[in-house]
Amino acid sequence: MGTDAPRIDWDAVTEEATALLSEFIRIDTSNPPGREAAACEWLAGILRREGIDDIAFYDASDSSEHGEGRMNMTARLRGDGSKRPLILLNHTDVVPVERQYWDFEPFSGAVVDGVIYGRGALDMKSMGIMELLAMLLIKRHRIPHARDIVYMALADEEAGGRWGIEWVERHHPGLLDAEFVINEGGWGSAEVYGTRRPSFNCSISEKGPLWLKLVAEGFPGHGSVPHSDNALERLVRALRRIQDWARPVSVIPELREYFDRLYRARILEGDNDHDAMERLADANILARAILTNTVSTTTLHSGMKHNVIPAIAEATLDCRLLPGADPAAFTQQVRDVIADEKVRVETVFESSTLASPYDTELFGVIEDVVHDHMEEALVLPSVSAGFTDSRIFRKHGVTSYGFIPILLEPQEAMTIHGHNERITVDNMRLGTQILFETVRRMAG
Repeated sequence: MGTDAPRIDWDAVTEEATALLSEFIRIDTSNPPGREAAACEWLAGILRREGIDDIAFYDASDSSEHGEGRMNMTARLRGDGSKRPLILLNHTDVVPVERQYWDFEPFSGAVVDGVIYGRGALDMKSMGIMELLAMLLIKRHRIPHARDIVYMALADEEAGGRWGIEWVERHHPGLLDAEFVINEGGWGSAEVYGTRRPSFNCSISEKGPLWLKLVAEGFPGHGSVPHSDNALERLVRALRRIQDWARPVSVIPELREYFDRLYRARILEGDNDHDAMERLADANILARAILTNTVSTTTLHSGMKHNVIPAIAEATLDCRLLPGADPAAFTQQVRDVIADEKVRVETVFESSTLASPYDTELFGVIEDVVHDHMEEALVLPSVSAGFTDSRIFRKHGVTSYGFIPILLEPQEAMTIHGHNERITVDNMRLGTQILFETVRRMAG
């Protein structure tokens, strides 16, 4: 730590972080419908009790489906203005749950044996609390700062940002004015490609979402008389072709330093060439996710009765494209692979992002703070397989990093958007410590 770092009772802060996260999880912001206003009001109440009154609400609600109670908020600790702001960005919505598969009520915030359970425990209410405490600790210890520190809690990230970051961009573009943003998109790992070594991903870019809908229409009829124009069977054949479609491995420029650091650390050995990347992608699903354009079939809907051949069948594809990939060209590739004019391919949502440089003041501070905590840890400039609200900031030239400074075991990471989502109390402590010190050094 720096010599001017304040003395902080981290046991007490960890206890506070655990209690706050548990309470935050109990605010059900499943999206749809979201209803993030309750989360914003709760966060604002905490900030006001600490004497932070520079708070603004941005009501994005409308009368459309799932358009009620959509709220964004900011809280600002003003600096002396000699440096541009640092934004601590998070989203308050979470994905829905399948309760029957959980060991704990997913909105209870249960704390059991040093683990906090609940939807949003990792994605991303825990980071929201770490950012909140970083701001509160700056305020409590009267730490002088040159930059404005802006806490920004947005809606609707899990559904694409219509009522969140994209609404802010349209209606309040001035809120995007910052030099740096810290957001989700990069978690740390206790194990990296099979080697036990702490590594912290700092996402400088991310894959672009391309959500497609496949629609097949055919001739309805009685199930006892099969025929060749069954919409559901046509759609199943299309999905099989998509499943069998082999897409090439590509090491994009944004990933070269990531892999170079892994080779220098001897996490990966042998030749650092294209053949090695193909072998890595074949052996590791997380590597494949950042080395290829991916497609996941996520929903399938058809039929109304057991003995009725349906007239229509629909499926959704969650495609994630590497930075630089052309969504229109990829969509045409999907049509070519399906090779069936009776299956329509419709675009539901698409976005892309530029990369942020990693040779910046913020990246250097992150490296220094991580190494002060764990000298042996790796800091990897990575590309996130998922998309985040950082994409809009990057579009406006703001350096935005995905950096949640916790160390997850592989089985913990798999609970993101899954069942029994959870974070350890130890990770809440580690994340809050590293994030606070990063903000303290950057703010100064």
